[in-house]
Formats: sequence, structure tokens, C-alpha cells
Amino acid sequence: MQTNQVILKRTSNTETDFKKLISKLDKYLSIVNGEQDAFYAPNNVLDPLDTAVIAYYNNKPVGCGCFKRYDEDSVEIKRMYVDPDLRGRGIASTILNELEKWAKENGFKYTVLETGLKLDDANALYRKQGYEVIENYGQYAGITSSVCMKKTL
Repeated sequence: MQTNQVILKRTSNTETDFKKLISKLDKYLSIVNGEQDAFYAPNNVLDPLDTAVIAYYNNKPVGCGCFKRYDEDSVEIKRMYVDPDLRGRGIASTILNELEKWAKENGFKYTVLETGLKLDDANALYRKQGYEVIENYGQYAGITSSVCMKKTL
């Protein structure tokens, strides 16, 4: 691997580096979500998936994301995270683009996702990447602290 370059690895969500990054994400979300964390935490537990991406920067795992099948035509983007000290460098966009490419390779036409209303950076990222706000779906229906989005691949 080269230094000062982001390298992406397609893997599973059972990979050790992915689990370490998710632990950081969960700690961050616990702070941001406060009392509502008890509602969100169960929605973030995933069965084993073979559709995870890890971003490495200077050979260190610094970001991740994954997707799971949502319906016949769509996948749901889950567990997006980039270390705070490396945000603003396009790493999250790179991970998201790889997940979308992978979903499209598997025949899916859309991606959906849920993010928190308080997560300004995440909301800005998804809008910049072409996501449009939709009515909150599934377990997020009626939850005013959630924002759901969709994108055509």
C-alpha cells in the first residue's frame, strides 16, 4: 500500500478492522443521540454481511460502511463512519461511491438510508452525493430525529 492514499477493501462486517471502526461509530452516536440512543442502537446491529467496505489511509483503517438488501430493487446503506480527524478529505464520499457501485454490480437500482437529523455532516454528504429526502420508512416512520433518503443508482 502507498502512503497518503486512500485504499478501499471490500470485505465483510465481521472483519476485525470493521468492528473496531464500528465501535468508534457507536461511541460517537451514543454522544450525539443522547437519550435516543436506546432507540437507535438495536437498528444498528447487523447480521453478518459480505458487503462492507473499509477505507485505509496510510495503512490504517479510518472509515467504513456497508449495505444490506432492503427490498427487491434497493439496498440500505448502513454504518458509515470516518475518523473525525480525517473528515473533510473525501473519504466518506469514496466509501459511499464504492458501496453504490457494488450494489449496482449486484443488480440493485436504488439505495436508501437513514441518518440522524443532528448529523449535519452526514446530511450534507448524502445531499451532495445526490440523495433525496423521502418519507421515513420502516422502524424510522414517525421518528422526527431521523432523516431517510433515497438515490437512484
